[in-house]
Amino acid sequence: MGKILTTARLWLVMTAVAFSSPAFITAHVTPRTVLNRLSSTSSFLTRTELWFNQTLDHFSPYNHDKFPQRYYEFLDYFRISDGPIFLKICGEGPCNGISNDYLGVLAKKFGAAIVSLEHRYYGKSSPFKSLTTNNLRYLSSKQALFDLAVFRQYYQDSLNLKLNKKGENPWFFFGVSYPGALSAWFRLKFPHLTCGSLASSAVVLAVYNFTEFDQQIGESAGPECKAVLQETNRLVEQRFETNKKEVKALFGAGELEIDGDFFYLLADAAVIAFQYGNPDTLCSPLVQAKNAGNDLVDAYAKYVKDYYIGTFGSSVQTYNQKNLKNTTPGEDSADRLWWFQVCTEVAYFQVAPANDSMRSSKVDTKYHLDLCKNVFGEGIYPDVDTTNIYYGGTGIAGSKIVFTNGSQDPWRHASKQISSPEMPSYLITCHNCGHGTDLRGCPQSHLNIEGNAQNCSSPDAVHKVRQQLVEKMDLWLSECQSTTGRDDFPTGRGRGFSEGILRERIPREKYSMFFSKFNHMFQSTFT
Repeated sequence: MGKILTTARLWLVMTAVAFSSPAFITAHVTPRTVLNRLSSTSSFLTRTELWFNQTLDHFSPYNHDKFPQRYYEFLDYFRISDGPIFLKICGEGPCNGISNDYLGVLAKKFGAAIVSLEHRYYGKSSPFKSLTTNNLRYLSSKQALFDLAVFRQYYQDSLNLKLNKKGENPWFFFGVSYPGALSAWFRLKFPHLTCGSLASSAVVLAVYNFTEFDQQIGESAGPECKAVLQETNRLVEQRFETNKKEVKALFGAGELEIDGDFFYLLADAAVIAFQYGNPDTLCSPLVQAKNAGNDLVDAYAKYVKDYYIGTFGSSVQTYNQKNLKNTTPGEDSADRLWWFQVCTEVAYFQVAPANDSMRSSKVDTKYHLDLCKNVFGEGIYPDVDTTNIYYGGTGIAGSKIVFTNGSQDPWRHASKQISSPEMPSYLITCHNCGHGTDLRGCPQSHLNIEGNAQNCSSPDAVHKVRQQLVEKMDLWLSECQSTTGRDDFPTGRGRGFSEGILRERIPREKYSMFFSKFNHMFQSTFT
């Protein structure tokens, strides 16, 4: 009875506190985590918080400390009791709910539940009240993968208890960007715990000097916009040499004392337009200013303040190393936390190439290493070789992983872009196809409900890749059922998993009512 009581209590829902500020979803923009604003609560399938106790150190047989980790579940489309469970991995920022993107469409098609786990240390899932460098020693992708494995087992056991059943539901993992890499790495390290993974814009290759990043920005911009951007950068640097205080103030960044921080801000402001499917927002005003003979520096400053900081919602403080030194957990902690992962595991140093650069030469390797030392102290260094040896980089030896990338996304050069057996890689090609286009649609700031692809310059390109994803999921979920010997899944010889689900799904109202009554029963009985 005691064991049942403990397990039942873990399933009680903690009422979510309404957020007074705009909601956020994380995106792997640069080592500076930039948070995309969601327009309204309708952008979420759910924001109801749930919690469970996670192991702090999965690699120590002596440390048994736990910390509360936040997660979410969405059951409206779930086929009781044998539907699949989709795990959407949260990454380098607060996880404030399950966003209503294309994953919701897939869940409806397959009769799936969706669960989403907040990454350790980020958001409300911090093990410590102080984020000192020493306290960050448990922040790594390796620990995060074990978090996912432990949570997956916990949720499956709890679901079985709820439904009074045995056995396993088929699981499928999803992630975009760094979470996309985690999705691929999870299938690599724990193939018995998921039937497959979607690794969208997955940065599986740790890169020390990531010069390909700027090269892609130049290609995505096109010859005319690229030339104007490079001219603008030269003019900014020339004016900066004579009066840096005035130039920083022009861009609304007077508080950035370190010059490299300022130029990183300017570089990111341009990157974001191509990465998230808004190239014309940047290129059109700059090209128009050039053709009209207007001041390019003023035109770019207007774009940075009005769009990057205004509409997009970035913050100058994200680039301030004084801010990165702040060890008090809070809304801005994601910047410090992600930089720690950058400075210890993956680097992704976006340095200026020797030739044809799209950013200031002040943003070089030394700038990044100095930042790591200044923010975290001596001895912090990104061991990218070890990371790539551990996971395999783009030579990852996994199976049943779908890799997807947008043609304009600079991060695709840290992803797997060549297909291999049981690991297809699809490139979505269009003018504004960027980071995570397969799940998020175009453009991605603000996000489109259900990942609408109609605003992509080539919706057919997005639909084609989505169909290929569905076919792989259908096949792998069917094979997973066959391998586990489960006869109660709604599949059969000659038809796929999703077809069986669609034919045999329980009406939504019935299982929503069932879970509501079940949770109410648990609260009445065990509280």
